[in-house]
Amino acid sequence: MSQRMQNPGAVIPAAGKAIGALMSAIYSAGVAPATLALVHLRASQINACSACVQSGAAGARKAGESEDRLATVAAWQDAPYFSDEERAALALTEAVTRLADREDPVPDSIWNEAARHYDEKALAGLLLMIATTNLFNRLNRPTQQPAGAWG
Repeated sequence: MSQRMQNPGAVIPAAGKAIGALMSAIYSAGVAPATLALVHLRASQINACSACVQSGAAGARKAGESEDRLATVAAWQDAPYFSDEERAALALTEAVTRLADREDPVPDSIWNEAARHYDEKALAGLLLMIATTNLFNRLNRPTQQPAGAWG
């Protein structure tokens, strides 16, 4: 696979700057950086974005994630390493990332469990992280951004 073009955020610097501001806002919403890193990693795994999976794993390590947790985030439902709060965030991530996979894409059970663990500001941060990660995936896959390009 060879890169088709530069990352669109680099081609249009104002867009890259806006995305950077959005990421800063997300990290100020009160969700643990390690949880946001897991959310980014899981959405990127679902979307098979190698550049985002690699950068997500690197970011998660910087946030203090263990190799056991990184190795099992794709199977978080059965892994013993995640808290109920993290499981709620990961379930929300999967539902929001897979919107077209079911009639009720984000069932009340998933939403209510997330809302039990996160206040409205934190939920907004989670949703923005999930949506932004999906944006990254949808920019990086078609342009074939190489894994390892960002860290």
